[in-house]
Amino acid sequence: MKVPPVVKVLVKRALILFVIVLIATYITILVANVGGYIDELKKKEIEFQVAQAVQNNPQYKDLSPTEKTALIKKLAQVEIKRQGLDQPFIIRSFRYLWDAITLDLGRAEKMTSDSGSRSVKVIILERLPQTILLFTTATVINFFIGLFGGLSLSRKFGSFLDRLVIYLSPTSAIPGWFYGIFLIMIFYTWLHVLPPGGLVDYPPPPDPVGYVLSVLKHMILPLLSWIVSSFFIGIYSNRTFFLLYSTEDYVEVAKAKGLPPGQIERRYILRPALPPIITTFAFAVVFSWSGAIITETVFNWPGLGLTYYQAINLVDVPVIVGITVVFGYLIAATVFILDILYGLVDPRIKAGMGEAL
Repeated sequence: MKVPPVVKVLVKRALILFVIVLIATYITILVANVGGYIDELKKKEIEFQVAQAVQNNPQYKDLSPTEKTALIKKLAQVEIKRQGLDQPFIIRSFRYLWDAITLDLGRAEKMTSDSGSRSVKVIILERLPQTILLFTTATVINFFIGLFGGLSLSRKFGSFLDRLVIYLSPTSAIPGWFYGIFLIMIFYTWLHVLPPGGLVDYPPPPDPVGYVLSVLKHMILPLLSWIVSSFFIGIYSNRTFFLLYSTEDYVEVAKAKGLPPGQIERRYILRPALPPIITTFAFAVVFSWSGAIITETVFNWPGLGLTYYQAINLVDVPVIVGITVVFGYLIAATVFILDILYGLVDPRIKAGMGEAL
């Protein structure tokens, strides 16, 4: 049976994406373990814990110092072997890679979930919804503000509003967390009308409606910080983008034919711009799932960004690798889906995929 060319291209790209995720995960393992140094620290920690256990165990109080030292060394070697730390790091690194790539994320070394579990999957799944709730909402709002704001501004090219947006667009170089600190100072420290951070009031409202309203109240400042940070640059970028498409020859021909402006925008400006718009939106959503480490830390928002920050501080390697590999799979899946969508919305790309073979 002959396999369609498009299927071959998609399989090939899926394999390439998998290899990229594989390499990125392995580099993360090497970096997070500092080339095996973290495992050496684990061995010393095991030896210390075994020594403490032997010294505090009345069963061994009659042993001589030499016998205790020998016993500690023997028990420590048993524990080191049980954890697989007796093997060279290069071998262990590939075992870590296999576990990560098959999503066998194991147990965290120091962190726990809110429910007390040490499972890395539970920790990630427990924090991911909060990050999606906050940053995906901010991303969607920013995307539509940029899209419709840019389209509207492209119709007013050269106006006072157009120049004002151009002048203010460099303010978006300031990160969202920086605006967040000012918003906390204004709305919490000065006006006392909004909470400075957290997910919900303490104690949490018992009724569902009150709980939801409390969460929404805590979302206002972090959402506002991201919207303010991206407001002008989002509108300016899309405005420039639409202006470039509006100067194409086929748009001029459509104008010469007397087509209504709305029809020209839909058919000859928005439609050709659809693939890059889809790309921008899809990647913005996926990247929002990783959270923003500093913003979540400033607002004490219990999402993946804050979890990642805590994992780095605690050198909790399984959590660092777990978040990285999950994020890598999400990006790879997004790229793969975009390849399919491109073929659906733009026949030229579909034809190109066939020619690539």
